Amino acid sequence: MLSIKGWLFVALGVFAVFYLSIWLSDIVRRRRAEALGPGVNHSAIGFITNFFDTLGIGSFATTTSFYRFWKLVDDRVIPGTLNVGHTLPTIAQAFIYITIVEVDMKTLVLLIGASVAGAWLGAGIVAGWSRRKVQVGMGAALLAAATLMILSLFKLVPGGGNALALNGAMLWVGLAGNFVLGALMTLGIGLYAPCLIMISLLGMIPTAAFPIMMGSCAFLMPVSSAQFVRKGSYDLKAAIGLAIGGIPAVLIAAFIVKSLPLDYVRGLVIVVVIYTATMMLRSAIIERRQAIEQPAPAAD
Repeated sequence: MLSIKGWLFVALGVFAVFYLSIWLSDIVRRRRAEALGPGVNHSAIGFITNFFDTLGIGSFATTTSFYRFWKLVDDRVIPGTLNVGHTLPTIAQAFIYITIVEVDMKTLVLLIGASVAGAWLGAGIVAGWSRRKVQVGMGAALLAAATLMILSLFKLVPGGGNALALNGAMLWVGLAGNFVLGALMTLGIGLYAPCLIMISLLGMIPTAAFPIMMGSCAFLMPVSSAQFVRKGSYDLKAAIGLAIGGIPAVLIAAFIVKSLPLDYVRGLVIVVVIYTATMMLRSAIIERRQAIEQPAPAAD
């Protein structure tokens, strides 16, 4: 008889197969129209961002910064590219951390379910957004993420308690919080930093955040990715590069490196994220101004 953790792994495997079937079908469908080689740059970005993602930095904000700095991916499809490309590395992280980190399984399963529900709602909305709306949404989300990173870096939020489980009112607060974080995940804000802060505020031991946040992402990202793939709202080459570079990075970080003094890295990430958010919002303002100033076509 399988344990709850065993059934969770079975479910995660099913979600992985579901995701792969949808994505591979799209790759096969588009292969004649596009050159699918991801290029060294996309794979390198996947390696770097997923390496630090496995150690708790998060990958969405850093990947967005790479894309914006080198103008590799159109702003409109960045949210979908992040979700589709980072899914396989995140599933690998979830298998590893759910195995090695202790947490109450009932709490873990319920919080994962809440995040999946939020992601399904969020992806269906974001995938249909215009370029400018994505720029504004991602800019605001990145600023929010940077704020949370600063609070965490300077220890301006509680350091957490000793609980491995949530019960009663705290469980309901956790469910509501992870639902919202799942929805925001589809916009590119990333779930790691806010989830870690939420877990600490609710009195759980901070290490419990690793299986919760990685498990949540591993289940919700196949769901949100299906929406982005279905609407074609992602960059295929970039997503392939993230997956190819990301999986070996996860294994190296989890089993060889295991931990690093990351405060300086977090500080650099905060600066880069704030810069990226500012540039994203600036682009939205400029494009809106150009749209207003552009003369209407003459009537026949």
